[in-house]
Amino acid sequence: MGLFDQIINAIDSSDSQGDASQIDNNLNTMQQLSNGFGADPSSTQSALSIVGNYVRGALQQKRSQSGAESAQSIVNQYSGTQPNSQAVDSLFSNSQTEQIVAEVAKKTGINMGIVQQMLPMLIPVVLNMLRSGTSTQNPQGGTNPVLNAFLDADRDGDVDIADAMQLASRHLGR
Repeated sequence: MGLFDQIINAIDSSDSQGDASQIDNNLNTMQQLSNGFGADPSSTQSALSIVGNYVRGALQQKRSQSGAESAQSIVNQYSGTQPNSQAVDSLFSNSQTEQIVAEVAKKTGINMGIVQQMLPMLIPVVLNMLRSGTSTQNPQGGTNPVLNAFLDADRDGDVDIADAMQLASRHLGR
């Protein structure tokens, strides 16, 4: 089952923390981010996709080194719709952050300084989408199907985090 399907299942499940308002909050945050930085919404969405790929790699590494609970802990601690520079620092070294900023700027045309300012907002939004599958009964457990689908993606063209947000939005009639 793909990431989008897992997000929809989480929204529809009383056993998961996800709900329609969470998707709405993420979408509103992305719109505000585009407006606040004067970035084209499609460029901001592309930035989210690129950042999502880096978040995937960092969480995969955390999971392989410290277990699924470690990755879930980061999702729980740093997810949201507010800027959080600690989310960036918890996942990436300074050199990795510079690499992310350079790639996002190159691929989206967004100024590197603006990308640097956007990262503390983009990463919590990615993590917030992943939190939708977190168990209401055992939030620290590593049995989050949305997170697992995201981390186990085989990069075969399946839906990425930005696409999943858009599809969930359409599914909810927004």
